[in-house]
Amino acid sequence: MTQSKAMLVGNSDGIGLATTKRLLAAGWDVVGVSRSESPITNIAYHHWVADVSESSYAALMNELVLIGSLDLCIYFVGIGELLNPLDMSGEARIIDVNLTGMVRTAAAVIPHMVRNGRGHFIGVSSLADELLSSEAPSYHASKAGFSNYLGGLALALKPKGVHVTNVRFGFVDTKMAKGDLKPFMINVQKAVDHLENCIRKKPVCYTAPKILIPLIKFRKLMMTLGGK
Repeated sequence: MTQSKAMLVGNSDGIGLATTKRLLAAGWDVVGVSRSESPITNIAYHHWVADVSESSYAALMNELVLIGSLDLCIYFVGIGELLNPLDMSGEARIIDVNLTGMVRTAAAVIPHMVRNGRGHFIGVSSLADELLSSEAPSYHASKAGFSNYLGGLALALKPKGVHVTNVRFGFVDTKMAKGDLKPFMINVQKAVDHLENCIRKKPVCYTAPKILIPLIKFRKLMMTLGGK
């Protein structure tokens, strides 16, 4: 029986690393791509070091998709910094890594999935996609574009047999969880549990933890009223 094959981008630490280990334990063949070397040594795992914002990334992805048919691709990459109005030189990179890097990945992987008539593309977004932010506008904007793009792709690709899932996490206990207030933060293994659920059920959009949904809606309403 042919083993299921996955490509994970941004998987050298955090949720990506934990997901890699979980898939390998379940018998998947996994290809990993990230800026750092991987601590994983496994006969079913192959790792490439690459930066999603560099021009060479698209060429690497176009080579990797030729290795074999992918059943699954997950984009984990995400960066964010607080806005410094006196030095905004890093703002464009946040958009490029979080949003454009995901689009580059999808552009390499999805056409092959469409030709095969099957496949599942998952992007790890954030509940920040619904909110304006004066502290980190580039991060929030990148996630808004990220979620919107994946939602559109899901509609376009469903008739082709290819599933697209936008996973919107709240705070997860990783290096990306910045700030003093982190309500209802979940640990990395719980985040992987949610991703496994997405792999099985293939929803278009998945939010975790769900308790944050009404809180985000309320905050969004308050921001709208405050702006009037």
